[in-house]
Amino acid sequence: MSTMLEVSGLNHRYGAGEKAHVAVNDLSFTVEAGQLASIVGPSGCGKSTLLRCIAGLIKPTSGRVSLHGDDVSGVPEDLAVVFQDYSRSLFPWLSVAKNVEFPLRWRNLSRSERRTRAQEALESVGLAGVGSKFPWQLSGGMQQRVSIARALASKPALLLMDEPFASVDAQTRFELEDLTRRVQRENGSTVLVVTHDIDESVYLSDRVLVLSKSPATIVADLPVGLPAERNQITTRESAEFVTLRGEVARLLHGGAPEAVTAASDAAEYELAQQDAAADAATKAHTKS
Repeated sequence: MSTMLEVSGLNHRYGAGEKAHVAVNDLSFTVEAGQLASIVGPSGCGKSTLLRCIAGLIKPTSGRVSLHGDDVSGVPEDLAVVFQDYSRSLFPWLSVAKNVEFPLRWRNLSRSERRTRAQEALESVGLAGVGSKFPWQLSGGMQQRVSIARALASKPALLLMDEPFASVDAQTRFELEDLTRRVQRENGSTVLVVTHDIDESVYLSDRVLVLSKSPATIVADLPVGLPAERNQITTRESAEFVTLRGEVARLLHGGAPEAVTAASDAAEYELAQQDAAADAATKAHTKS
């Protein structure tokens, strides 16, 4: 797979001098094309700052972000963002179809092409019949589906999702998680989800990047070995899911990555063996 997103030595601080707040500290990682990756971390650790730097909405203090090899210095045309607060990201005076079409106005597309793309995007998220309605006539879950459709209509190379399901109820959240996985597989999309929900990060993803407390640094990059076809009940009950969820939780509470812990344990064991051998040699020499 080719690299879609590369973040290198990213730092961002707010303010200057002694009162400066470092939100992101020397972050480096990549996301491969066609991958669905999650970034999970404690509240206030700098996740949203990181996402805004990736999206080109704010300029990082230092470091580099590149999208399919091109440096991000503003908002890329082939990038889309789904925000947490759907009620503030949709225009209440525009119909659902017009909301989905809105970002396409700045593309070199005819009116009929914009309508076709909007209709296809709404169909892909299960909202084929609501284009003439207004956002305020829809439930919260349906409004977030509209936000996802609007992002998909532009056919982005990279889709960023910032706590996308935090404002809906648990049942709707499960439905939107499954929708995201289905759409991502059908379109072959590259998706980066920022969340603080451990279960969500594991259920959704091919990889989970775990961040430390502020200022954010990466403490682990965990592959998710769950089957591509997932189910909200059986997948969450599986031993693989429970084990990985526990590992992410442990890391978020300050534990060391398993590989590091194992290496440390092995090193301690080897030193203990060496000490025991030295003690035995000393005793043998004393007796002689």
